[in-house]
Amino acid sequence: MSVPKTMRAALLTGHGGLDKLVVRDDVPVPVPGPGEVLIRVAACGMNNTDINTRTAWYSEPVTSGITREGGQGGFDSIKADAGSWGRDGLHFPRIQGCDAVGRVAAIGTGVDPSWIGERVMVDAWLLDLDDPTDITKAPYFGSECDGGYAEYTKIRVQNVHRIRSSLTDAELASMPCVFVTAEHQMTRARVRKGETVVVAGASGGVGSAAIQLAKNRGAFVIAITSAGKVDRVKALGADSVVVRGPDDLSGAIRRAAPGGTVHVASDVVGGALFPHLIKSLVPGGRYVTSGAIGGPITELDLRLLIYRDLEFYGSTVVAPGTFARVLSYIEAGSIRPILAKTFPLESIREAQAEFLNKDFVGNFVLVP
Repeated sequence: MSVPKTMRAALLTGHGGLDKLVVRDDVPVPVPGPGEVLIRVAACGMNNTDINTRTAWYSEPVTSGITREGGQGGFDSIKADAGSWGRDGLHFPRIQGCDAVGRVAAIGTGVDPSWIGERVMVDAWLLDLDDPTDITKAPYFGSECDGGYAEYTKIRVQNVHRIRSSLTDAELASMPCVFVTAEHQMTRARVRKGETVVVAGASGGVGSAAIQLAKNRGAFVIAITSAGKVDRVKALGADSVVVRGPDDLSGAIRRAAPGGTVHVASDVVGGALFPHLIKSLVPGGRYVTSGAIGGPITELDLRLLIYRDLEFYGSTVVAPGTFARVLSYIEAGSIRPILAKTFPLESIREAQAEFLNKDFVGNFVLVP
């Protein structure tokens, strides 16, 4: 493939509001080094982490959830040197975007030439090659290094995977982060056939993926969502839907469960929803979380944890092989994308503003 010298890319120029995103056409095309490939990006999915990182929401001074106001304008108090989910500072400008799909345009030394022209998806977790289980050595594509919000991106060859699928590039780009995150949740919480799983934030990317993956494991799924999204969430495969809002939400969850028994809570919301999820769990139940868009600061009655013998799991850095499993599900057709909308790369500010409204089901994708 002919590779130009410069490209269009969306640059994050610092922590703050939407004005920190700048699209330029004169960004140098990255040159693949030894063991790396250059990808001509066809589409790249948008995720909560893009906004969290831009606003430095991961840093301790921020105690609210990702509100429309905070997500668009940034937060007044941040700790810039802890602005990523790796709890480190970032170097700017940074090209974000973890869910890149495209074709290999060039290779670095030591890479098999057969990669040229291959349609590929990116595994964003750059696990340590010598010890992939060491989660202290796990930078993320589009966070600690430049990602896919550009016409071209580079990454080590170990993190690209050939894809054989009839799905469009945009459909594929809507899937990796959310399904890998949800798959890791299902694995950590040991979801089994016949169990009941309650999914918070069910209309979002991770929630819609968790519904599908829990169903594929033979679980009964209760989805929590807003009133206006009930039918769309049911269409994802949820067995029962509980509308967010009642004072006795934990009771509503248990009443929706067969025999009143809830084994696993899958969460990305946190905040005021967290205590209700914990109260809904059966003794020996498992709570697993990958986010706190509703707020990171919450309350816990330790007696529930102690005397119900509950298990709590944080779920961020995924285990080796997780992406490969998700890829196999995609190629087998056992999971499906929930592509809410696509935007041209130059509309990244508008895309993130609409993303923050949370009026959609599934995920957004940017197209260079």
